[in-house]
Amino acid sequence: MENKVSLPKDVSGLHIHFVGIKGTGMAALVEILHARGAYITGSDVSERFYTDEILEKLNLKALPFSEENITENIDYVIHSSAYKADTNPDLIAAKKKNIPTLLYTEALGDLSRMAYSCAVCGVHGKTTTTGLVGTLLKKLPLNAQVLAGSVISSFNSSCTMTSKDFDKSEKHYFVAETCEYQRHFMSFSPEKIILTSVESDHQDYYPTYEDIRDAFVDFICKLPENGTLIYCADDKGAVETAFIAKKKRPDIKLIPYGSLADNGITLSFGRIEKGKQYFSTSILGECALSVPGEHLVRNATAAIALVNELLREDGKDISEYAKEIKTALLDFAGGKRRSEIVGKTKTPSGEELIVIDDYGHHPTAIKTTLAGYRAFYRKHKMIVDFMSHTYTRTAALLEDFAQAFPDADLVIINKIYGSARENKENAPVTGEILYEHTKKYNPNSFYADDFDSAAKLILSELNKPSGTKDGYLLVTMGAGDNWKVGKKVLEELAK
Repeated sequence: MENKVSLPKDVSGLHIHFVGIKGTGMAALVEILHARGAYITGSDVSERFYTDEILEKLNLKALPFSEENITENIDYVIHSSAYKADTNPDLIAAKKKNIPTLLYTEALGDLSRMAYSCAVCGVHGKTTTTGLVGTLLKKLPLNAQVLAGSVISSFNSSCTMTSKDFDKSEKHYFVAETCEYQRHFMSFSPEKIILTSVESDHQDYYPTYEDIRDAFVDFICKLPENGTLIYCADDKGAVETAFIAKKKRPDIKLIPYGSLADNGITLSFGRIEKGKQYFSTSILGECALSVPGEHLVRNATAAIALVNELLREDGKDISEYAKEIKTALLDFAGGKRRSEIVGKTKTPSGEELIVIDDYGHHPTAIKTTLAGYRAFYRKHKMIVDFMSHTYTRTAALLEDFAQAFPDADLVIINKIYGSARENKENAPVTGEILYEHTKKYNPNSFYADDFDSAAKLILSELNKPSGTKDGYLLVTMGAGDNWKVGKKVLEELAK
């Protein structure tokens, strides 16, 4: 049955309780509603997450789940899809008290209908692209609010960016990262969409590529008449999805971007020099980023394309703001767990060690991200510690995962990080099986069943001379918690 509950446009003074408040999207929504004047409380597990820092900045502390959290003065309850109405004590109490309750995605959808809204979607790159859009908008005279699925350093280390005069203008823009899992993005009402990529993923919900592709098609078809789709011409799945949507909705305006973009925003890759990668676009000329990877250049081009459209919508010309945009691109330093440099130190022999943590958890994302690091850190020896996320994804893409590490000098495979939403018995694969397959393509691969073993393997390697000019690069990669491996290595070297 359709949920008829919706947030009002003016939330000032309303008491909103968040169940699962530490979730990244939830914490970002907390920031936005707090900025709009709502009184916030929330509950979650006791384990500390990086989002605790976001909440603490707002003087908020997550309470343990309890029926006692739900008082009579609460106006709305918003909950993560991870918590169910018939099992979570807060939600059970809210139902008993007839307090209006919404899913996170429904609340986000309500916000989208209150503004000129734009969605960023795709299997890969949506968080970074959203972060780039917000970083550009921060420098531009547009009243905008942006919600990303991670902490973005250029957002003053929060998940959201709000223009200084956002609440002083009747017309404002809202840009949000949207999620394809379980078709969550169908709650969102976009005027424009960025589509970064489409390929098989979330196999527990989308068993085939066609299933996930069709979900993106349906989302694109939510665009209003003459709405705009900005899509990556370099991604085969995005191109196919865009053209299927165009057949269903001929009125949709298509704007391709990328090195293969005909009649769109063309991109050409340039040199990598002194910690910057240069590129050129057909509407801004030469630009540069301070973060590695051709995929990041594509994401930046998507962000430029959307900002160009919003400036036009506001009666402005992007050429007048070229300097501000190019400065903003260099300001972008990634996000939490997105090519995040978590530490730099020296090995026992005095060589440099850079430790990077990245959320890449799909074979395509892994391969392209590592290729970017190889180009950026070409004179470092690269060690990669990888933890695959979900048994179903690993089983469905086993050989693709195994072939995703050609740029690594040494690979360590951890046990699989499972998901509560899947039955691992239906996906007969383990971290050891992934390691055996990986070793076929990269012989310098090892298996570590726990993080202590992984850290010992890495420290043993760091005790040897790298044989390179610039030392070592250690990358912890995956959607699990193997970032702890990098932390253990840094702590051991600090002793």
